[in-house]
Amino acid sequence: MGIATCRGAVVLLSACAMGPGLLALCGCREDPGGLGRLDRVWGRRGISQGRFNKPRAMAIDRFDRIFVVDMTARIQAFDTDGNFLFGWSTPEHEFGKPTGITIGRDGNVLVADTHYYRVLVYSPEGKLLRTIGGTMGQKPGEFDLVTDVVQDRQGNYYVSQYGEYDRIQKYSPEGNYLLYWGGHGSEPGQFLRPQNMAIDEDDHIWVTDAGNHRIQIFDTEGKLLRMWGREGSEVGCLSYPYDVELLPDGTVCVCEYGNHRVQRFTRDGQSLGCWGVPGRKEGELFNPWAVVVDSQGRLHVLDTNNHRVQRVRM
Repeated sequence: MGIATCRGAVVLLSACAMGPGLLALCGCREDPGGLGRLDRVWGRRGISQGRFNKPRAMAIDRFDRIFVVDMTARIQAFDTDGNFLFGWSTPEHEFGKPTGITIGRDGNVLVADTHYYRVLVYSPEGKLLRTIGGTMGQKPGEFDLVTDVVQDRQGNYYVSQYGEYDRIQKYSPEGNYLLYWGGHGSEPGQFLRPQNMAIDEDDHIWVTDAGNHRIQIFDTEGKLLRMWGREGSEVGCLSYPYDVELLPDGTVCVCEYGNHRVQRFTRDGQSLGCWGVPGRKEGELFNPWAVVVDSQGRLHVLDTNNHRVQRVRM
């Protein structure tokens, strides 16, 4: 075993993370000793069906349909091989495009319509069902730049936002404001761009606190339960974590926009390895924005500035 430091944090590295074996842990596309093996690459730049223009969010439903939103304000649905199924566009997008998408408890598609300060709730087929928010401000029920939304087992909505009022707001299943927590800053419980969220089997809310290079976990009333992560490029460190995916085996995958990789952790923040290195070739990443896992346990990485999705078999 070797030891690396990350601004004071000690991270244990396996023998394959030392010397020539580094790629086996942090990005080798074929070595089974790493996080995974590249399985498929799909998508290319463009504005026609099935193509992407800087895709910025991704979600997967129980039917293994992958929903991707890009800078054209389109939501496109694909199968896990990248075959286009159907799509639609948000009603307005002159002032900006969505940066978040999630599947709700009932299978509806929840879109963080960032620059219109609201959440759009769609049926799985793309019919607009309701809108939450729509007014910019700091009062209860008002939003800044909305980044993501998740639901707990009771159907309550949790909406993250960044800007002047970095915080998370909670709404009832009917869309009524309940409470908020957070604030702009780096103290525990504060945020610098809470970019994405996930919710676990205990209704604990996992937040990628991107500008603070850490993960924070809260209960449904906004009480901070724990946090982990430090800025850096070494194994175990983070650089602008933009998405978090909770895996069925109890581990966690974090998509790092700044480090051009996906890193797998235990739930208490111990690194289990990475996949991806900076670049344009297959198996390389350029500012990945999101990650999902399908029913076969395969990782799908939204390779944003390469305008594609890469599938990794773990």
